Amino acid sequence: MQPLADRLRPQSIQSMLGQAHLLSDQSPLGMAIKAQRAHSMILWGPPGVGKTSLARLLAQAFKCRFIALSAVFSGVKDIRESIEQARLNRDTGAQSLLFIDEIHRFNKAQQDALLPFVESGLVCFVGATTENPSFEVNAALLSRAQVYVLKPLDEQALRAMFATALERLEDAIPYQNEAIDRLIEHADGDGRRFLNVIEQTQHAAHVESLQIIDPDFLLRCLSQPLRRFDKGGDQFYDQISALHKAVRGSDPDAALYWLCRMLDGGADPRYLARRIVRMAGEDIGLADPRALQISTDAAQCFERLGSPEGELALAQATIYLAIAAKSNAGYTAFKQAHALVKKDKSRQVPMHLRNAPSALMKSLGHGDGYQYDHDHEDGFASSQSYWPDDLNAQVFYRPSKRGLEIQISEKLSNLRQLRKAKN
Repeated sequence: MQPLADRLRPQSIQSMLGQAHLLSDQSPLGMAIKAQRAHSMILWGPPGVGKTSLARLLAQAFKCRFIALSAVFSGVKDIRESIEQARLNRDTGAQSLLFIDEIHRFNKAQQDALLPFVESGLVCFVGATTENPSFEVNAALLSRAQVYVLKPLDEQALRAMFATALERLEDAIPYQNEAIDRLIEHADGDGRRFLNVIEQTQHAAHVESLQIIDPDFLLRCLSQPLRRFDKGGDQFYDQISALHKAVRGSDPDAALYWLCRMLDGGADPRYLARRIVRMAGEDIGLADPRALQISTDAAQCFERLGSPEGELALAQATIYLAIAAKSNAGYTAFKQAHALVKKDKSRQVPMHLRNAPSALMKSLGHGDGYQYDHDHEDGFASSQSYWPDDLNAQVFYRPSKRGLEIQISEKLSNLRQLRKAKN
């Protein structure tokens, strides 16, 4: 039997749910449809939001013959056959819309094979992808296509879909309101998953001869909810970005939320531990040196305990980083010093700073003139330079006015004044 999700595919642009931002009369795509101006495009969005359905409807709206390929199962040979079909269509006076699902799965050569036919206008190319086109689609193909972003289906769209589904099902068993809420939560914006679960629970309820579906029965039917998360994909990096920014923004509760979202979604806790250590170095630094120690301790604790026990240590480190004084002075100083070294020439170490472990080296002048700081008042040789002779002293590290760096700033200021007085 045809799945419910397939039976409920929208039959017109107007019946598309959840994508009003793309299809309104004032939107670029809406205006193109109204003007009958077909153009190549890439539809980017998560699973189950209507990318394939929209491509079919666009073919109807633009009066094009619909040719569909899946990059999962297709290669250059299939592209050639589709192009031949498009040529035959053109000979009969019809334009073709070539839809390629999962376009990000095509390699560079396969994507390049499309270019001349997109460029010549033989086909109106429509690609669908769940991955960021900036990284997964060739620049040449990307420059010839508009990118339209589809959103996860919101609650309003899912409730409308639910009403339509129950109308189309024979002998549909009603749901309690709380059960409908749970269904929407489980869908997580994925319309296909939503309809599949409705079909699954309806079948189970008929087997059990139920009169109404309540939350308890629904939970028995459902598998563990699947959060929208992809290890290594855009959503993965969006969530680690949110965690990092919540820590930087000193919001421990939001930081904990994103940490738990990633753990729940299947992120490797060891990866999260490494990122937590990185946050300590990048955003806290010497404003609170304990942050780095606590972060490395948490990483070691996880290695000893594993999941789930060791995750508490990661959570506590995350909270500490979020509430700690913030400074990126050390991180910025390192980047500036690294940039200078990368573009600068290889300068010689001054003679007074060179090592002299042998009599020969001493006879060559290595170490001559070096002032041993501990022999000076306050352990500081104020007249001594530690820079190459042909490079002016640089200032990379500028401590913030937060945490321990307040005292560091005062000390560095005093040392610089002493140097200036001696020189």
